[in-house]
Formats: sequence, C-alpha cells, structure tokens
Amino acid sequence: ETATEKEESSPDPLWHNLRTSNTQRKTQDYSCTVRNPGKEEVFNMDVAYSEQAAVLLKGSLLSESRKLKDGNALIRFKILKGRLGVTRIGDLSAQDMKKIPTLALIELTALCDILGFELKRNKTAKLKTAEKRLFGVPLNTLLENDQKLLPNTKVPLLLQALLSCLEKRGLETEGILRVSGSQTRIKSLEQKLERDFYSGLFRWDEVHQNDVSGLLKRFIRELPAPLLTAEYLPAFAAVQNIPDLKQRLQALNLLILILPEPNRNTLKALLEFLSKVVARENSNKMNLWNVSTVMAPNLFMHKGLPNKIPEGKEKQLAEGAADVVRMMIHYQDLLWTVSSFLVAQVRKLNESNSKRYQFCDKRIKNLLRKIHADKDKVEKNQGEPSKIVKVHASLLLKDSLEVHLNNATRVADVLRQFQKNLCQNGWNIVNTVNLLKCNNSVECTNLLLYEVGGNIGEHCLDPDTYLLDLYHINPHAEWIIKQNPSYPRMF
Repeated sequence: ETATEKEESSPDPLWHNLRTSNTQRKTQDYSCTVRNPGKEEVFNMDVAYSEQAAVLLKGSLLSESRKLKDGNALIRFKILKGRLGVTRIGDLSAQDMKKIPTLALIELTALCDILGFELKRNKTAKLKTAEKRLFGVPLNTLLENDQKLLPNTKVPLLLQALLSCLEKRGLETEGILRVSGSQTRIKSLEQKLERDFYSGLFRWDEVHQNDVSGLLKRFIRELPAPLLTAEYLPAFAAVQNIPDLKQRLQALNLLILILPEPNRNTLKALLEFLSKVVARENSNKMNLWNVSTVMAPNLFMHKGLPNKIPEGKEKQLAEGAADVVRMMIHYQDLLWTVSSFLVAQVRKLNESNSKRYQFCDKRIKNLLRKIHADKDKVEKNQGEPSKIVKVHASLLLKDSLEVHLNNATRVADVLRQFQKNLCQNGWNIVNTVNLLKCNNSVECTNLLLYEVGGNIGEHCLDPDTYLLDLYHINPHAEWIIKQNPSYPRMF
C-alpha cells in the first residue's frame, strides 16, 4: 500500500495506543467474564432507582464486593417481573413515549443527587452541516429523506445497508472493526455512495469488508452531532464513575430513554450488530472488550465538541468510555426496557390531563360522579375476585372474545383461548391473510394483546401480565388482539 493509502486512523492517538496495549493483554482479562456463573441478580424496575439507592445508602448495604474494583466482571441480571409484566421500548404509543424522556431526566437527576454525582450536560449548539446526502448529515434529515422512499423508516437506510453488508460477509473476518481499510478507498467509496446509493447502482459485493467497517465508523463519527447527543454525552461518559454496576446500568437505562427516538433507534441497531460480532469471537478474534475499545472513540469523541481532557487522565477516560460501550452492548436488552415506575407515572399524567377536559356543566358532572360512585360501590361489594371482560380483534374477527378473569389469568392465557376458539368454533374470520397458519391452526406467537385507552395511549402487553391486576389499574381501557408487526407473514 502506498503512503497515500494509509490505514484509517483513530480520531485520537490515545485511543490507538490504548487499543494496541489492550490487544496485547491476555484475552481472558477482557472477555465477557460473568461473576457467580449460574446465579442471577434481580434488577428491580418496579421501584424508582433513586429510592433503591437511598435505601442502600441508608442501610450501608453497598458492600465492597458489589463495587467491581476490577471493572471486568459482568453480573447476570434478571429483571424482576411484577404482575404487570415488563414494558420494552416500542411497546408504548408514540404519544406516551414522548412523556418518558422528561420523567427519565427527573429520575436521573434524583439518582445522581443521592449518589453524589454531578449530572453534566452540554449546551446544544447548531453545527454546520456538509452539503451532502449521506455522510455528515443530521439523523433527522437522513430519516426524512429515507422515509420519502420507504415510509416508517426508523434507522437510516445507509446504516442499515452498511450493517447488512458486514453481517453477510464480515462477521467471520478476523479483526473486523479493528483492522482498518484503505483511507483512499474509503474516501472514494464515500463519494460513490453519495452519488449512487439512492439510485440503487452501488455494488456492495465489490467492497472490501474492512473498508465497509471503515465506512461504518466514519458515518457515526461524521454525524453533525454525536449519536449520544451533544447535550448528554458527558453524562454517558460519567456513568463509569458510579462504583456499583447495577446503579451504572440504572443510569444508562435512564439516559437511553432520554435520547431522541432517531438516536435511540440508530444506537440500538448498531449495538445489535456489535453483539453479533462478539458472538463470532472464535472466528473474528474480536471479543467484547476489543469491540468496545474500537467503537468507543467513534461514539465519545466528536470534532464539534470541546475536548478538554485533564493531563494524565487520558488512559483512564478512554478505558472508562470503552467500559460504557461494553455495558451497552452486553446489557442492551435490559437497557431498552421502560421501568414499571415510569409507566405508572405516564398513567398518572394521562389521568391528570383527562381531568382538565371534564364537562363544565355541573349537572352532567354530578350525574357522571353518581354513575361512577354506583359502579364503584357495586364493584367494591363484589370484591372483584374475578371479572368478565370482552377482548376485541376487529382486524381479524367480527366477534369479540368474552374472557373470565381471575387472579391467575395472564395475557398468554387469553391469546391461547383466542386461538382455541378460532380453531374450534369456526368464528367468522375477516382477514385470514394476517394470520400465520401452521398445520391448520393459528400460531399464538403471531398475536399480541394491546391495552388501548383509559390512562394509557396504547400498550403492547407482556405475555406474563396478569390481566385482573391490569384491569384494576386501568378499568376503562379496551383490550385488542392484533397481529405481531415484526412476525413474518406466510401468505
């Protein structure tokens, strides 16, 4: 290779030196080490994180063994699933998700106050953007352009193409992400993509895989604003200073909920790909620490932000940033969960908002109050050990399903009952093409139950949700069975 075709360099020599020194260490030191294999720690999402931290500090329960001085061991965590199940990002309606960032920021501020950490935030600044269509273009602009071609696009099409190319031919490549491609070829490929990507003329099968990984890193690095946002990048970096791993993950979970939706979706797509790289470690020689160290500078260093690193702290900050990336890769399923206490706060907000628009006519208000009082009186007298409700499936059936709820009835039970009635009773199916048939039966995993209305916009329910408990929390909601949008169709 000629001098003009030097390998693509890291944004900062520090990161290159750190990367080199770490690859020379024993692999087992930075592999995905799990403490107490076979055992899992509970990750409680029902109680506010700040309250949990306050209890720990008050009782001095934060033992030295929990402080992870080595920084390498990763604990297995299991989300404590209450009777209302678990809510993932994407399970809530867009309207309700808009309320989550503000609530998450309030909770993060409270958690940091209790832990004694300063929540640093940068002021958002308008940065000059290049007159391009793909590289150096704001995420929102990219998605607006992509959605003209493919409505409902949530992750930039270019990023999807880069990740798809690497997944097809790069996961087995030794040193993928670490071994850089040719700088000259990468610049040439960027120009060709700018010209030919949207026309469909770009030939991915002719590109070196290491050049594709270089394009991936360049795409992330050249975003006008950091993927983790200019405002919250310092907060993401500061997570490394929290001694306890569980509290680090609590802070990361809140930070991810604070991110704008385009950033969060793009980050998720990137992390899912990085997990696949780590899963092929035997072939590509890229373990979790290697991948995290390579990707950290692309996420945490940005040309548009001041880069004031205290003298002598460079290596510590670089390793800390890599550790934050490592946590985001390894614990992404946990981090992309909306805590139950935040969902409960959304319900309270919706209830208070609905009260603002009550009728002004006192006679109507008194009548409604009496109706509700009578209803509450009847329900209270019954004690409600059980309840009969109707579940609708308007897109699939003309009929509704009458369900008898008791303390043991879960969402999964209702979907099975729906499946049984559909197959045995010959219900009038409106739209059979939306159902996946297997051996003349409807596959239950193709169906989801949604809670709609009342004190929630729309909520895709966990199969383990106990419905009588949910009814007591939101008695005015409708329950609707829909097809799983991510499930492949067979017709």
